[in-house]
Amino acid sequence: MDEESLAAVTEAAGGSRAALAAAVARARDDPGSCAVVLVEGMSDRAALETLAARRGRDLRGEGVFVVPMGGATNIGHFLGLFGPRGFGVRLAGLCDEGEERDFRRGLERAGFHGPAGPEAGLPGAGRVGPLDLAGLGFFVCVADLEDELIRALGVRRVEQLIEAQGEARPFQTFTRQPAQRNRTREQQLRRFLGTRSGRKIRYGHVLAAALDLTRVPGPLAGVLSRV
Repeated sequence: MDEESLAAVTEAAGGSRAALAAAVARARDDPGSCAVVLVEGMSDRAALETLAARRGRDLRGEGVFVVPMGGATNIGHFLGLFGPRGFGVRLAGLCDEGEERDFRRGLERAGFHGPAGPEAGLPGAGRVGPLDLAGLGFFVCVADLEDELIRALGVRRVEQLIEAQGEARPFQTFTRQPAQRNRTREQQLRRFLGTRSGRKIRYGHVLAAALDLTRVPGPLAGVLSRV
């Protein structure tokens, strides 16, 4: 681990520095017992931690740390710190469809490849082929986390949850805006969740808490199965 990587990820983490510091401390003391899940933002962490708790898991107690990166473009710095050229901990991750290229590029630059055979994805493991993100523990949301949660819950259930949060009137006002009139209800819901500071994080908790555990979106289930 180099100090340059640590400085870069500390700056990128912003409001998530406490989670980063806890992960670094565990990785430094006992990397073999540590796993880090790299996510784009704090709403992703909220959803994953809420879902894990509902499944009876204590991620922190298990040595699993969900670390928001402040955006997918920062993944290279975080891989440099936690990946095989850094602490070498177990890794997994979650990204939006639009940021898949950033994740692929970051993993490739960190030394991950897609060779054939049982060692697929491990750094320096022979013949190079297409990178298998899921095989490495990195999963892509279509189109993003909020879209995955809305589709899993259904429009009516999400609207009920918004009403329970006391935001039915703001949502109706939002849907009447000219820019929203030609969008589907799913698109309107997705955009509404990101219209105010802190709302995405709050609904990350709320929507994940309301999920039917037999209908968990694939990317969320995939990440939690890897750590």
